[in-house]
Amino acid sequence: MNDTLTLDVIGRRVEVNGEHATVRFSGVVPPVAGLWLGVEWDNPARGKHDGSHEGIVYFKCRHPTGGSFVRPNKVNFGVDFLTAVNNRYVLEDGPEEDGKEQPVTIGNKPVETIGFDSVIKQQSQLSKLQEVSLRNCVVSCAGDKGTIAKACPNIRRVDLSRNLLSSWDEVLNIADQLKHLEVLNLSENKLHFPSVSPSLAGTFPALKVLVLNRTGITWAEVLRCAPGWPVLEELYLKSNDISISERPADVLQTVKLLDLSSNPLIDENQLFLIAYLPRLEQLILSDVGISSIHFPDAGTGCKTAMFPSLQYLVVNDNQISQWSFINELDKLQSLRALSCVRNPLTEGGSGPQTTRQFIIAKIGQLKTLNKCEILPEERRGAELDYRKAFGNEWKKAGGHQDPDKNRPNEEFLAAHPRYQSLCLKYGAPEDGELKTRQPFLLKNQLLTLKIKYPNQVDQKVTEKQLLDGPSREQNHP
Repeated sequence: MNDTLTLDVIGRRVEVNGEHATVRFSGVVPPVAGLWLGVEWDNPARGKHDGSHEGIVYFKCRHPTGGSFVRPNKVNFGVDFLTAVNNRYVLEDGPEEDGKEQPVTIGNKPVETIGFDSVIKQQSQLSKLQEVSLRNCVVSCAGDKGTIAKACPNIRRVDLSRNLLSSWDEVLNIADQLKHLEVLNLSENKLHFPSVSPSLAGTFPALKVLVLNRTGITWAEVLRCAPGWPVLEELYLKSNDISISERPADVLQTVKLLDLSSNPLIDENQLFLIAYLPRLEQLILSDVGISSIHFPDAGTGCKTAMFPSLQYLVVNDNQISQWSFINELDKLQSLRALSCVRNPLTEGGSGPQTTRQFIIAKIGQLKTLNKCEILPEERRGAELDYRKAFGNEWKKAGGHQDPDKNRPNEEFLAAHPRYQSLCLKYGAPEDGELKTRQPFLLKNQLLTLKIKYPNQVDQKVTEKQLLDGPSREQNHP
């Protein structure tokens, strides 16, 4: 860049000494002569001010120290897609020595690399490339129209994360030349998305996986662009400050995996807006602040019509503290796997093993918990322990071994919705099972032994106390 910069640079993404920023201003900043660029850093700690100098506001930043003025010759505006591909994958022409592979050394030791050069040569044939990784390669634009399609038409997977792309339109200019594109990662590009739905020319006809983590996209923008993803199966939207404000209508209907981690989805009503995506099998909700959920269309022991295909749910690093949350998950008709760690409920005083047992007992169809398979023996043990642990509470609430008298109150059934079905499965707990064990005191562990001498009529019976064998206490919360 030279001193003939125009307003066209405003909004451009740039790199300065390895740090990324967005150009917010181009012009003179008196009293210092010459042209300056005002940039807002992705990392506000890199900046010096809020876009003002000596009382004059030249541009605005979201953070009070997010801005700086830099000279144009210090700024890298990036390269086009094909240049980055060439830089990464194309071998420079050079002399070959009798067709022998060049030696490779690690430290001071030579390493034999059989076939290594042939792999590199194969990768350097751009027309055969199917997977391209250009992370952090300062890609800023598509380049001349048609050049990508001509040079590497068979690309199916592209990683463009942490580059200098500044708009969704520029992404479309690249993708429109890659008709076989199936996987696209655009994470950590601060993208400007269109205010109206893109034209059909921007459609991704084969795209199955789209990663938009930390791109600044909103939910409204997701729905606006989604018609261009007609066969999309996996959508990653982590860390975008997204709030779900609208139900998808005729879009995202093919999505099987949706990652909304690290977005503020505290309100369960936001989740209900995506509850009827027909093919959604995996939902990742880590670090969204959720603490409760309730499916109003399903009573105790019934299944909800929401999330009809959901098989795997991730709710790690949230504010879940009540067992009622777990109770509600049993209403999901297809749920088979759950990940629920680093929540107040799982970090409490019951201990990880007891917590795991109770979750298994409360969600009857669960096959995997926290990435560990639930074997039939573990399920049986968990359900029997759960049945015993709350047996006295069940009896006090109106439970009885006689089916005609078994009428636990609504409060107990709400807290333990599967308890009745466990009694049907294993039988109601017997009184002997529910006796409270005496505390582990020495006097409670002694046996009284009476000694009588049959040949000595006048001899008194002697009593001795002996310590019983080792006993184990079973504790339940």
